[in-house]
Amino acid sequence: MSALSSLPDPMTDDPPCDAPAKEDAPGISSSGFASDPSAVTVRPRIPRTYEEAMQYITKTSPCCYTIRPGLVPAMSVPGRFYVNARLSELMLGELRQAEGGGSHAGFTPAAVQISNVAALPGIVGASLAMPDVHSGYGFSIGNVAAFDMNDPEAVVSPGGVGFDINCGVRLLRTNLMEEDVQPVREQLAQALFDHIPVGVGSKGVIPTTKADLDAALELGMDWSLREGYAWPEDKEHCEE
Repeated sequence: MSALSSLPDPMTDDPPCDAPAKEDAPGISSSGFASDPSAVTVRPRIPRTYEEAMQYITKTSPCCYTIRPGLVPAMSVPGRFYVNARLSELMLGELRQAEGGGSHAGFTPAAVQISNVAALPGIVGASLAMPDVHSGYGFSIGNVAAFDMNDPEAVVSPGGVGFDINCGVRLLRTNLMEEDVQPVREQLAQALFDHIPVGVGSKGVIPTTKADLDAALELGMDWSLREGYAWPEDKEHCEE
């Protein structure tokens, strides 16, 4: 994800404003904009406050917000995210939380991630985010983008949102109320983290051979049932 990580974070990075940009390579300024090598390029000012960031975000329909180029440097297309009134409060609330870095230093709000994707080489149309949008890894979760396969500079990044594509989710119901869990929520969260495999790695808690993998791909849920990793009623509440 070097293409993403090399982009500045509008809410945390603080490059000099209105300073001549150094030429990194012919035709490209250090701000990321294409330029004439003989010309002096001015690095754009990066928004640091919620109010500054919102100057680039416009509600263009009842459920669509458009991020115009400029929220982050080198955006070649706009960003758009689709949310209703309730979800928009969460979406824009991320920008408030990340304002100026603050206690959320290192946290990149989804609107900024959408804009970062809009600055990737070869993107066409717009950087789009569906109603499940929230802060992710490189792309925001719910972020969709298309890249021109005829553009030799265009990126291909299956890891844009991390490596949780087709991840599984299991819901466990209890008879506990929120007030029952509140006193032990930190210990409960840690216990779940300790016992449920997450993250990256080459090994897991279930030893798997190539034959096991082939069987799992062929049988699907029935393989999990056969091996004792699921209950019969799980099939009634499982995605295809």
